[in-house]
Amino acid sequence: MAKIPSLFFTLFYCFLFNFVPIWTAYFSQFSSLRQPDRDPCYDSAGRPVRCVPDFINAAFGKPIVASSTCGTNGKPSRFCLLEESPDGTMRERCEICDAEDLSLAHPAQLLTDLNNPDNLTCWVSEPTTTTNISPLNSNNRGRTWIPMQFYSSQCENIYKRPKDAKITRENEQEARCTDARSLSPLSNRIAFATLEGRPSALEFEQSPVLQDWVTATDIKIVFNRLSTDQNQIYWLEENIQRFRRDNNNSIFEIGEGNFLNSKFGEQLLKERYFYAMAELAVGGRCKCNGHASRCVIDRMGRYACDCKHATTGLDCEKCRPFHYDRPWARAGADDANPCI
Repeated sequence: MAKIPSLFFTLFYCFLFNFVPIWTAYFSQFSSLRQPDRDPCYDSAGRPVRCVPDFINAAFGKPIVASSTCGTNGKPSRFCLLEESPDGTMRERCEICDAEDLSLAHPAQLLTDLNNPDNLTCWVSEPTTTTNISPLNSNNRGRTWIPMQFYSSQCENIYKRPKDAKITRENEQEARCTDARSLSPLSNRIAFATLEGRPSALEFEQSPVLQDWVTATDIKIVFNRLSTDQNQIYWLEENIQRFRRDNNNSIFEIGEGNFLNSKFGEQLLKERYFYAMAELAVGGRCKCNGHASRCVIDRMGRYACDCKHATTGLDCEKCRPFHYDRPWARAGADDANPCI
């Protein structure tokens, strides 16, 4: 399980999981923290207009809490990668992970660092196997969690949900389940868009349901349910005569017949099942209800909207004192709805 605590107070976002390193540049990543040359919340005549902060990778540089990281149980661990060579054959490469050695460590903070093609980094879990992935969000700083999506080879058995269920206007906050078998173990990316398939997506500004659906203070990604990939088992069995191990001071070979029932076979399988992620990107912006063009860090160290239009609050959700001549409202494309 990986968790990003307190990304912003609220986010409008999509998820991008990269399972192999890719280069992504984050130029002017936090440009919305700077004061713009002209206030976008007012037009050239000084009239209030709807304004929003920049859309950024909100996960960049944020701390990550992971419940499993390789090499952190007091001793180094070993993990092996099954890779396809240019000639189409499958080859294996094994590495040692040691949290005490920076050159061999794969901590969770590498998920949100800047990917550099000259210094590729990734987080690696302890050896494990899973076919189920579920991103969850929280809009109350981690007190409760809401599933956003499920990826599983057994949607109905595990999550009690049909595969790829249709979303209607009556259930727009319902998490869908997608068959994990459609996700290749050797693929490098899983992308999840929060509004994809939601009927009111084109009317987002008029949909409080979807506005709440994409609002988050924290994000958690859960990998669960152990399983094994038969393709890798077959590959190991076909190549088992290559594997030898010293057991009680004697060298022995494991034949095909007793491979899966042997401790050696169990260890070989375990070393080949783990999660490695190069990058977790969360596209989003501070939720300022159309009344701010940037976020700033307040006196309590929190991200807060730099509210305009006589509004105030962490996300400009109320009117300033003595500006109550009309009820507070979100800014719209046709009316900025400033407090008066």
